[in-house]
Amino acid sequence: MPRLLGVEIPGDKRIEASLPYIYGIGPSSAKLILERVNIDPNTRAKDLAPEQINQIIQMITSSKMVIEGDLRRELQGNLKRLQAINCYRGIRHRRGLPVRGQRTSTNARTRKGPRKTVGVIRNKDAKAGKT
Repeated sequence: MPRLLGVEIPGDKRIEASLPYIYGIGPSSAKLILERVNIDPNTRAKDLAPEQINQIIQMITSSKMVIEGDLRRELQGNLKRLQAINCYRGIRHRRGLPVRGQRTSTNARTRKGPRKTVGVIRNKDAKAGKT
C-alpha cells in the first residue's frame, strides 16, 4: 500500500480511484493531477514507481491544494466562526438541525438523530382512584 502525504492509499485499485482516499481530493481533481504528471489513470497504485509517487506529491503541494488536516481545521474554523457570531446558520449547527432550509416536521432524521419518543408518565395512584 503506497503512502501519499501521510495517507495509506489502496494498492489494488487504479490510481485514479485511490487518490480520492486523501481527504480533499475528489475524482475530478485526481484526474487533473494524473493528467498533469502524465501518469496513466488505469495503472494500479502498487505498480507506481517511487519517482511517480514523488511527482504526484509534488503536484499536490505545488498546486496549493488544501488537504487532510489543514482542510479539516479550516472547515472546523468556519463552523466555529458561524456559531460565534450567532448567525442563523451557526445556531442551526449548534442545535444539530438542518442548515439549508429543509423541513424538520417530518424528515431531517440524519441531522436530528433517531426519534426520541415522549410518553406520558402516569400517576401510580390514579389506578386506585385516589386522585
